[in-house]
Amino acid sequence: MASLSSLLLLLGTTAALTTAKDTADQQQKPLLSDDYVCQHPPYKITMVSKSPLVIYIKDFITPDERAHLQLITKDTFTRSGVTARGNTQKSTQYNSLRTSQSTSVPRDPIVRCIESRALSFQGYDIPASHLEPLQLVKYGPSEHYHYHTDWFTSPEAASPSLGGNRVSSFFAYIHVANDTTGGGTNFPRLNSPESEKWCEEGIVDCDQPWEKGITFLPVEGNAIYWENLDDNGRGDERTLHAGLPVRGGGKIGMNIWTREGEVPESIRGV
Repeated sequence: MASLSSLLLLLGTTAALTTAKDTADQQQKPLLSDDYVCQHPPYKITMVSKSPLVIYIKDFITPDERAHLQLITKDTFTRSGVTARGNTQKSTQYNSLRTSQSTSVPRDPIVRCIESRALSFQGYDIPASHLEPLQLVKYGPSEHYHYHTDWFTSPEAASPSLGGNRVSSFFAYIHVANDTTGGGTNFPRLNSPESEKWCEEGIVDCDQPWEKGITFLPVEGNAIYWENLDDNGRGDERTLHAGLPVRGGGKIGMNIWTREGEVPESIRGV
């Protein structure tokens, strides 16, 4: 007959294996189900800059939403491009300025829930048709996106037939590997923060020189929101930013862009 200690050891091992299997199954199980209900998390906002308007948002994307976004975009990433000057959004160039991988996110109820959160954050007057498809971007070691603006300098890319220019941007962190170093989001033309609390809260990379503006640390679930156009509807040069090179580990971010007008269904989908 097995001893009591042996029996307890066997039961403990079985329980551990069962727990591990349940955890793995839970991680693989899609969040979306027949009884899914859109619920927004109690995120927290902190004003970074009033002009241009830049807001830091903690806990904007939930853990379940982040897992779902990665699941539905698995194996769909391709080399990121840069919109070609003098052409439409669909015409892209590939160069050393942007070395990440990216993919568009298919619109399901969970994605629509995130879209509605982004819209309500900006007030209640912007219709869903002004949103571009959500985009995920993946950065591995040494990958980066050089300094750029989200608003278009090319009149063709910002034509009314494409929805006009990009009024606002969210950049949310969907996944950050535990060993990630580097990979911050730098705004060189924003005034550097004065309070040390920005460092203590883990929002700003305080190892970056203050003369280089503000560098936001990549933190899962958190997001940065900013407005791209000035009061006259012109692109605001102060929103120049970069995805700094990832020195180790990796990250996945998400872009949410709002246009001035309606984005065609051919781009946005239904």
